[in-house]
Amino acid sequence: MNYATGAARAPERRWIESPARAFSEAVLTRRLLGSPAFFGKWGWLVPLLVAAIGGVLRFYRLGEPGSLVFDETYYVKDAYSYLHFGYEREWPDDANDAFNAGSPGQPRDEPEYVVHPPVGKWMIAFGMALFGTDNAFGWRFGAALTGTVSILLIALIAQKLFKSTALGGVAGLLTAIDGHHLVHSRTSLLDIFLSFWIVAAFGALLLDREHGRRRLAAKVAALARGEGTPRESDLLYGPPVLWRPWRLSAAVCLGLAVGTKWSALAFLAAFGLMAVLWDMNARRVAGIRHWFAAGVVRDGLPAFFTMIPLAAATYLATWTGWFLSKDGYDRQWARDHGGGIWGWVPDPLRSLAEYHRSAYTFHSGLDSSHPYESSPWSWLFMGRPTSFYYQGEEQGVNGCPVADCSTAVTVVGNPIIWWAAALALIAVVFAWLGRRDWRAGAILSGIAAGYLVWFLYPERTMFFFYAIAFQPFLILALTYVLGLVLGRSTDPPWRRRQGLVIVGLYLVTALLVAAFFLPVWTAEQIPYQDWRWRMWMPSWV
Repeated sequence: MNYATGAARAPERRWIESPARAFSEAVLTRRLLGSPAFFGKWGWLVPLLVAAIGGVLRFYRLGEPGSLVFDETYYVKDAYSYLHFGYEREWPDDANDAFNAGSPGQPRDEPEYVVHPPVGKWMIAFGMALFGTDNAFGWRFGAALTGTVSILLIALIAQKLFKSTALGGVAGLLTAIDGHHLVHSRTSLLDIFLSFWIVAAFGALLLDREHGRRRLAAKVAALARGEGTPRESDLLYGPPVLWRPWRLSAAVCLGLAVGTKWSALAFLAAFGLMAVLWDMNARRVAGIRHWFAAGVVRDGLPAFFTMIPLAAATYLATWTGWFLSKDGYDRQWARDHGGGIWGWVPDPLRSLAEYHRSAYTFHSGLDSSHPYESSPWSWLFMGRPTSFYYQGEEQGVNGCPVADCSTAVTVVGNPIIWWAAALALIAVVFAWLGRRDWRAGAILSGIAAGYLVWFLYPERTMFFFYAIAFQPFLILALTYVLGLVLGRSTDPPWRRRQGLVIVGLYLVTALLVAAFFLPVWTAEQIPYQDWRWRMWMPSWV
């Protein structure tokens, strides 16, 4: 039924809802958003509680090990350079020893060639500015804080997505006790910052979905009441909904995500498409006749011409330090190579474009062998976790009480969480294909953007820890299935009790496994045999 003409035929038919009521703002809002959920004080207390648990785990012994681990050797030095000079500069060969000794010194005057944008390194520099550049706590503080806030965001997102405070708490708790997320939150690599901005963008789009549908309901109801002088296009395609502040916020977050790592471009494309599909469906549910065309023209085009330019402008702004420098790497490339057919483009932008071309060539051609490289095919099952740090000690060294001890930081997730999440994906796919559940589709879009893109570069050297970009969506997929196990409030009491027992036992098991693996996530010294007991698969060693 078209809302513009249904009222005239009302006396001739029997309606489930009268046209006047069917196109009222209250009814349209309920159709577009479902039954409202009221969380009360627990809507904040539960997410804050699980974030606090995660924060304790992330800040506990954050300064251990006290040396640079894995790729911290690049990003901590870059962050130091940003803090003092605004762009990356080269370091002497003994810089690692100087950092590990607590006296980083000064980099050389020469600019450094780097292949990742600045945002994550600025976030590392934030902690160094607060707590100093000469200690591991300072250079890891930004990662720990970002990881803790990520837990809060994931809990709030799950709460809104599933309309359940309990499931929001479950999602936050699972994130808090997952070793993959925990290790990233305790080491200064870029990927935890990438994950944070992606999660923030997803949360902003969820808020935009609600805000946009409320505004659409209000405008459609106004047209149905005959307010004003509606245009013919509004009657056929529905009213435009142009002011989308949460969508603009999502664009900024995605720009910052790309400003951390370029792999976020896949999320920009996936989330943009997801938002437009949500708008199309909203117009269909609202009774708009030409909902598909309206979704393309009235929602898709405005989304494209607002989100993409704003994300691009945000990304360019992240290079401000490089723009302001005179001797940043390739900063004067355009001046030294002439203009040619691109001479009309400002020199700084042409120099940055050349820098990006060079960096893309590096990324796409990276195929050097590494002992901990792994294929994306193995990531969901943690076939080859990355070892960030390992130190063996003999009896009496650093307090080792037995013949041999091990101190390790291993990016291995909580197996109870990861393996269950991999199985949960099957149910989520069926929920999307069979039930057209938009929540399942939203979760899968995040996994597809963060996971499938790596299959485009089969020869490239890749690592399991890249999976942190889509790990929050694996948590949401697992939470989705745990919600199905819990059942609905309308289910018989025995069914609810049964679901509660199963989910409770699962969470207790996940907590116990997290406690078991905690030493190899937080660089605790343990007997070598105890370390071996935690290497459940031969490929983990």
